[in-house]
Formats: sequence, structure tokens, C-alpha cells
Amino acid sequence: MDLIEGILARRTTNGAFLPDPVTREHQHLLMRVAAAAPSHFNSQPWRFVLIENRDTIHHVADIAGRSMQELIERGVFFERYRRYFRFTAAELDERRDGIFIDHLPAPLRPFTRQVFSDMGLKLMRQLGVPARLGEDNRKLVAGSPLLLAVLLDKNEHRPGELSGFYSQFGMGAAVGNIWNTVGTLGMGIQFISTPMELPHQWDAIRAIIRAPDDLDLMAVYRLGYLPEAERRPTIDWSSRHRKRLAQYVYRETCDTPERDPQPTP
Repeated sequence: MDLIEGILARRTTNGAFLPDPVTREHQHLLMRVAAAAPSHFNSQPWRFVLIENRDTIHHVADIAGRSMQELIERGVFFERYRRYFRFTAAELDERRDGIFIDHLPAPLRPFTRQVFSDMGLKLMRQLGVPARLGEDNRKLVAGSPLLLAVLLDKNEHRPGELSGFYSQFGMGAAVGNIWNTVGTLGMGIQFISTPMELPHQWDAIRAIIRAPDDLDLMAVYRLGYLPEAERRPTIDWSSRHRKRLAQYVYRETCDTPERDPQPTP
């Protein structure tokens, strides 16, 4: 039950971490649970880089901040992801996916529904919102005591072949094990996604960690211990809603949605 409750309570940390270093014991524990994941023919294609050096973290933070600012200013971010934004609690409750836009910078709150239109993006630029969001992102990464880079062995990760799927499946299972373990250690984790939206910024991170030609850099995460009270960031990209069984599970064939269980009287 502790395992199940932990999985159901999983969270993504959008706020700041404590400045305390992550203990070597906890770092190695996270690596061991990652290695316990299944992989095709026990190929274990994953590789990890644990990053504690402050200069390196600040360098990655600068890239993350610039990436966020560029994506917002160009409108690329909202154009790519606007289908996931929900603007009312009723819409979120019906769809049960995406994120609830209930926490925006004060000047933008009167324009919530228009914020992702061309006019809204123009207003955001005039108000300096892209720079503010970029700086918020930079600070979050810069204040993280630990970064984790995830790579795949190119001998296994061959896109377009089944081995490409198998290796990504194994990597997902390994990262899932990490994600479901951090909470038991009083830690949090968040995907540093913005640099990989821009190939030149992703290449810069590859260079920072000196990723060799035989390894693909797949993802970078920030980790740390959680404070007792978390402050919400300028825009909070999270939602705890999950689809109902009838929205994603079928019985016997894809013609028959699974029925949601009836509430216990």
C-alpha cells in the first residue's frame, strides 16, 4: 500500500528547492531504483550524469532561462501547447487533462482567455512577461542543488527501428522509478524542458556535459529537497486532474469504453 499511495501522490515540483545538497546516499538510491527498471533483453540502455557543480548548474540555468524567454517572445510555446490550456474549473473537470490557467502575472489576469492570441502575445511582450518568465525559469534551475541528465546508448537507441522504441520505453520506466521515489525522500523533481525545444540550446547543454558521440542526450531534470511551504511560480503549469477510466480504458475491444466505478454509498 505504501508503494501504491506513493505513486498516486506523485507530484511535479514547480517551485524552489531547499539549498541543501542532495546526499550521496540519496543520489545513489535514485540511481539504483532507475537501474531496477525493465529493459529489452536487459540491455539497460540508460546513462545518467549527476551534476552538482554550481558553475555548471548556473550555465544550464542561463540556457533554460534564455530558452523560455525566446519561446514566449516568438509565440512558439503557446502555439505548440495551447490545446492543453484550460480556462475554467468546469472545462478542466469535463476534460480531466491539460492545465488550469488560474495563476497568471497580475497584469495579464483580466485577459486570461486572450493571453494566447496574437493580441495577447503582443501585450505580454509590452509588459515584459517573456523576460520575467525566463528569469523565473533561470532562478528555479540555478537554485537547484542537483541536476540529472538522462542519455541513451546509441547502440540501442536507433530511431526508426524497434530498438529505438525499446530503449525509450526502458528509459521511461527508469525515470518513472526515480520520479516515484523522490517523494519518499522528501525531494521533488521537475523536467527542464525549454532548452530541448530549441536545437541550438540543446546542443549547448550536450557540450556542457561533454556527451560523447555514442550517447543521445534525452532529458535533463532538476532535483532537491522540498521546503515545508511551496510558493507558486508566476505561471503554474500543473494540474492534479486525471482522466476518468471511461475516457482512456476500454473493455475487450476499442469499441467499448470501461465503465467508471460507482461511488460507494
